[in-house]
Amino acid sequence: MKKNQVAKQQHMFTNQDLKKLLIPLMIEQLLTSLMGTIDTIMVSNIGSAAISAVSLVDSINILVIQAFSALAAGGAIVCSQYIGHKDLKAAKNAANQLIFIITSLSVGITAICLLFKMPLLRLVFGKVEASVMEASGIYFFYTALSFPFIAVYNAGASVFRAQKNSRLPMTVSVISNGFNIAGNALLIWVFHLGVAGAAIATLSSRVFCAVVMIGMLKRPNEKMRVESFRKIRPDGRLIKKILAVGIPSGIENGMFQFGKLAIQSTVSTLGTTAIAAQAMANIMENLNGMASVGVGIGMMTVVGQCIGAGRKDEAIYFVKKLCLIGEVVLIISCLTVWIMVKPVTILGGMEAESARMCIRIVTAITIVKPLIWVGAFMPAYGMRAAGDAEYSMLISACTMWVFRVSLSMFLCRGLGLGLAGVWIGMFADWMVRGTLYGIRFHSRKWMKHRVI
Repeated sequence: MKKNQVAKQQHMFTNQDLKKLLIPLMIEQLLTSLMGTIDTIMVSNIGSAAISAVSLVDSINILVIQAFSALAAGGAIVCSQYIGHKDLKAAKNAANQLIFIITSLSVGITAICLLFKMPLLRLVFGKVEASVMEASGIYFFYTALSFPFIAVYNAGASVFRAQKNSRLPMTVSVISNGFNIAGNALLIWVFHLGVAGAAIATLSSRVFCAVVMIGMLKRPNEKMRVESFRKIRPDGRLIKKILAVGIPSGIENGMFQFGKLAIQSTVSTLGTTAIAAQAMANIMENLNGMASVGVGIGMMTVVGQCIGAGRKDEAIYFVKKLCLIGEVVLIISCLTVWIMVKPVTILGGMEAESARMCIRIVTAITIVKPLIWVGAFMPAYGMRAAGDAEYSMLISACTMWVFRVSLSMFLCRGLGLGLAGVWIGMFADWMVRGTLYGIRFHSRKWMKHRVI
């Protein structure tokens, strides 16, 4: 009966609405991933000390930026639910509070990073070569300055996505990434500023993002216009709602990055051939999933508005529909990347054995990922949009440490399976996580939470 009701009523999101929302998100995620890879290749031309410094510092930067992204997602969910509830005044207030809290936190984090720059680097990285530590200090200084700007961009982008406008954030992001690459080329190759040039290019591109986003948010015709940043005052009730969704997601993302670092330390014991194969396989695996991640981000807006409107049956319908879309996109992406992997290993100048290992891994990913990845990740976007963020955090943390980290280490080191053990552990993580999310989704317990 309920399914028939959902089918007969006019959906909150038509197929055309979904197309306008999802296509820019998929393009943005894909291009950002591709441009990030190009950026890394350009920086690698500076020298071994520089690329080591950039790689080390980015492990900190990614943690911080993902925390901002999670907080911004929490704000987007609150805004989406208020929009679905037809309460634009509350949605506008939530957008203002998101800008306030994310700016305040990012400025505070930047101040701490700048004040304790070298002690923090020594604490995280221990004893590294003097040249690497010096380059790390330079790179960290400029990238830490960029934290408030990337935070404001993420907040603004989330506000626009909550209004079904994903085209604007995509355009700003693509231009910014192009700006970053052009800046790298100019400052590294023309002015020979080395790692400082790479960092300044990153800082400049993020300043650009923030300035454009602030300008867009202040436009008179915007439904959720921010009239004056100076007049924003903290609202404890709304901030609590944003943090209730954003903090669990931030912890989940942070745990994920720590898990990646643990796996990297395991792979580093397997020798340079395996390290190179794993690095390239990681790039390929990241690339073939980014378009589906875009669908997942869009799901938060769709489900959030459905929940806010009290249309729970429709929220369930759209989680299923967008998971199906994500599955189709994933199959296409996996096959495309699989076709690309051999030419990429040749163009990348990989040694023959590393290339063979990489191709075998990507082939396994192409077979396994379409079978279990969507269930392991995409329903969680919908459940978070309904306010069920803590369950996602607990399940992802447990499965990651038990399977992706511990099982991988046991198979890799204990049983001597090498890189195969690392990926078997990851596949086990996906399978168990997907099973638990499926049980949670069908139990409907995720719909009993209240955000607004």
